[in-house]
Amino acid sequence: MNSSARAFWLRTPGQGEIRDVSLTEPGEGEVVVRTLYSGVSRGTETLVFGGAVPVSQHAAMRAPFQDGDFPGPVKYGYLNVGVVEEGPRELTGRTVFCLYPHQTRYVVPAAAVTPVPEAVPAGRAVLAGAVETAVNALWDAGPLVGDRIAVVGGGMIGCSVTALLARFPGVRVQLVDTDPRRAEVAGALGADFARPDEALGGCDLVVHASATEQGLARSLELLRPEGAVCELSWYGDRPVSLPLGEVFHSRRLAIRGSQVGTVSPARGHRTHAQRLALALDLLADPRLDALITGESAFEELPGLMPRLASGATPALCHRIRYDGTGAA
Repeated sequence: MNSSARAFWLRTPGQGEIRDVSLTEPGEGEVVVRTLYSGVSRGTETLVFGGAVPVSQHAAMRAPFQDGDFPGPVKYGYLNVGVVEEGPRELTGRTVFCLYPHQTRYVVPAAAVTPVPEAVPAGRAVLAGAVETAVNALWDAGPLVGDRIAVVGGGMIGCSVTALLARFPGVRVQLVDTDPRRAEVAGALGADFARPDEALGGCDLVVHASATEQGLARSLELLRPEGAVCELSWYGDRPVSLPLGEVFHSRRLAIRGSQVGTVSPARGHRTHAQRLALALDLLADPRLDALITGESAFEELPGLMPRLASGATPALCHRIRYDGTGAA
């Protein structure tokens, strides 16, 4: 087995580097995966890159195959698609998704990889983590046929939620964002678009994913009486203020948190593996390609991450390609 590999590490907040790593020999029940693509989940990974993970959340925020600790040095990431080079016969040669950081090759238990359906291109499969989060959010939120829904925040997660909601029969779904460029993405996903001051009110449900207190406040304003906000944003170490003294009580509004680390109690009989497999099946929809807004080579990651963190390179999901792999 070729035991050499390279991985992207956050050396200190704001500074990344590519390091040589040595792989262990795979044991029984393990696989060797050669990475084709990984994805940068801009919201969470740029918080990690900036060293903004609160100490109280260091354990909760650990990625499944993270090396090192926050704030750094740390190897972090969880959107990886590759080909199994060695392992059980039924997996060898298969394209798989794994919650692994940005690394050229790696060894993991066979149970940690999920085969990518033949109908899903490898380059699109990097979205599996975002779509899995969206699946869990909608299990928590419980949208119904004919609902009036707004998704506030057109990032990677907000757009994934919008893509799934656009399939619901009779639903009015509007993506709400301050960036007018998100109108094109919304249209590609089959949804309407509005800036915050133009959004339609009277919503049965608002899914909030902007990670700003202004976005959460606007989400409450868009609700009908007894409507609910499903809160997907993670704010790192930033405090958030809300106008809970205005119509919050008189209109009996609700805010409910959703986090992908736990399978929604509404579908508690499902396992994490089943939820991920469902997300991969949903990625057969080519409209989801609209969520991939850029691509760079693995070697470019140290220079790319500061630009993603600052917003100089705008992105939903930024795809990383390995060994000259072209989009597929």
